Amino acid sequence: MPWLLRRIGTAVVLIWLVASIVFLAIRLVPGEPAELLLSQGGVAPDPATVAELRDQLGLDRPLLDQYVDNFRGLLSGDLGRSLQDGAPIAGEIARRLPRTLELIAAASIFAVLIGIPSGLIAARGRGGWLDRLALLKSALGLAIPVFVIGTVLVLVFAQWLRWVPAGGYVPLARDPLRHLTLLAMPSLAIGIGLAATVFRMTRASVLDVTQRDFIRTARAKGVGPNRILVRHVLHNALMPVVTVLALHMGSLLGGTVLVEYVFNYPGLSGLLVEAVNARDYPAVEGVVLVISVLFVLLNLLVDLLYAALDPRVRHA
Repeated sequence: MPWLLRRIGTAVVLIWLVASIVFLAIRLVPGEPAELLLSQGGVAPDPATVAELRDQLGLDRPLLDQYVDNFRGLLSGDLGRSLQDGAPIAGEIARRLPRTLELIAAASIFAVLIGIPSGLIAARGRGGWLDRLALLKSALGLAIPVFVIGTVLVLVFAQWLRWVPAGGYVPLARDPLRHLTLLAMPSLAIGIGLAATVFRMTRASVLDVTQRDFIRTARAKGVGPNRILVRHVLHNALMPVVTVLALHMGSLLGGTVLVEYVFNYPGLSGLLVEAVNARDYPAVEGVVLVISVLFVLLNLLVDLLYAALDPRVRHA
């Protein structure tokens, strides 16, 4: 299909552009990796030692040579090794990525289960007390920062009620119940704001679709309200909801750092922050590249869902 080939080609170009921008941007950040690695107790390291370490790490080579070698490694599937401990970056990403994906998936499920039904109910009762109450709650969910929500959850459920631990992580295979318990609060902290966004988009989209001519025609023909809702309203109203949800899920791939910090959750965002602070170039590039690829693939999946919901997309 030409439309699919065009989108795949666009995705490849976007990934290359992001990787190139990150490669250059991280090297413009003040701070020399070799100096940071050798600095202890705030004492400046010996310049000769710094120069020797730069040579060992390949940081003194021309920028173009570093760029070419970097992309040659990426094309072969090698994300490089950390400048801090020499460990393969791919291994650390593979260890942390499923945790972040699980966190985002749990938050998204919560957002869909709460946001779409609430938006539908609010749209059908537009102007009523349920609609106004739902709008007020969604405004609060969007206005309160995620780290504030996380802190309140820890204070209430971990400190006051002592129902769950304050934070941490346990592998699912080791203790499934504790794993899900530790996952609940961080996913809820993210899901509250995401549910508010899904609710507002669902409500607005349903209200927009119900005012269109084909809905009036269906009513005039005597089609039942439930059939109109399922066959016509939801089918057309869900497309913008899917788009918004996918975009937010993509942004959460690298934006869960505050939640991971509050709940001491060892995910991918925490690794990115640690790498930036240490000026660990290969680690930063590897994490951002993985996030970019997942974000682009997520948008490609949205395009496929669009094509399934609306065949006209395939001919655009």
